[in-house]
Amino acid sequence: MKILFNKNIPMLILSTLLIVACGAKDSEKLESTMIEEQLPANGDNQITFTKDQYILAGIETGKIEMRNLSNIIKINGVIDVEPESMATVSAPLGGYIKTAGLLPGQAVKKGQVLATIENPEFIRIQQGYLESLGKMQFLEEEFNRQKQLRDEDINSAKTFQQVSSDYKIIQGQVKAFEQQLALVGIGKSSVQDGNISRTANLYAPITGYVKVSNTNIGDYVSPQDVLFELVNVDDLHLALNAFERDLERIEVGQTVKFALSDDNTFKRTAEVFLIGKATGSDRITPVHCHIKLESDKGLLPGMYVKAWIESGTDKQNAILSEAIVQYEGKDFVVLQTEETEGGYTFKLEQVKKGIEQEGYTAITFADGANVQNFKPVTKNAYSILSALRNSVEEE
Repeated sequence: MKILFNKNIPMLILSTLLIVACGAKDSEKLESTMIEEQLPANGDNQITFTKDQYILAGIETGKIEMRNLSNIIKINGVIDVEPESMATVSAPLGGYIKTAGLLPGQAVKKGQVLATIENPEFIRIQQGYLESLGKMQFLEEEFNRQKQLRDEDINSAKTFQQVSSDYKIIQGQVKAFEQQLALVGIGKSSVQDGNISRTANLYAPITGYVKVSNTNIGDYVSPQDVLFELVNVDDLHLALNAFERDLERIEVGQTVKFALSDDNTFKRTAEVFLIGKATGSDRITPVHCHIKLESDKGLLPGMYVKAWIESGTDKQNAILSEAIVQYEGKDFVVLQTEETEGGYTFKLEQVKKGIEQEGYTAITFADGANVQNFKPVTKNAYSILSALRNSVEEE
């Protein structure tokens, strides 16, 4: 059934264009839901536009292309960092915070002072270290003297053994105090010079940024309290969650296209480098992917992402995704079947959608469908669908 474009259609096109101008995609979706059952979904309906009406509607045509579209696995995950790129900082012996904390997002370098902690226990450790150091110096001299006497067979073996034992014990005590000083952040050389402090510094173990800061002046903190969380964003990767059914199709080295949760372009790329060897109670296995250098701009740890893992490519008939229109839950393309001096003729043809990737969708026509040499409408296809419906309603 071929329907000539009637006099009322220009007004319909104009109103449609106004809707499009106010929000093309939303209006197209809304318009598609307003289509009544008067339009048979058999693809035989045709309509003709004059050249002026064609231009007014802003119609554009393209072509059905053979494109390499990947068989893809849709998967979700987050931006993550390597384990060595994250660190938490606590006060090993606890104490009172004496300096203001850093702000989240602030850059820090390895070894930089993050906060100062006050604790009376620090005084006891330094005092014990100095006392043990003094005893060790005395016993070292005594050990050397007794050793010389023993070599000359002047003193008894028992006396030398006792001095040797005492010397080794005090050496152990000194080393233990030195480790305690290192643990709390006090330099032993300062203590050896006779400087005893009731405060100690907390230092950044890595270079990066402050992710979390939980410090206020005067707060008492215990060794279990996390005061800072640091993260280095120089080596980001994707941590994806794969379902069991997809694991057999995922391999190391596969290309991954991904986007942030509010983006649909999937222009960022990564590569699978590690697949988990165990599945959790939720039947999900982690898949880790290196992010390509040009794709890490604007990414931060913890951001949610959606991704495609490409598991092989096939050459398929494909069309711009925006060229596909929906009617009664089915998918159609509008084909330009004729171009003459009198105008342009269009018809609907039902399709089955396949892989959708990078703005293109694979399509399959019904067996026997006549689509040879026809041009698909790639812009304002819903205007033609609306005009066709309106013409059918007027009959």
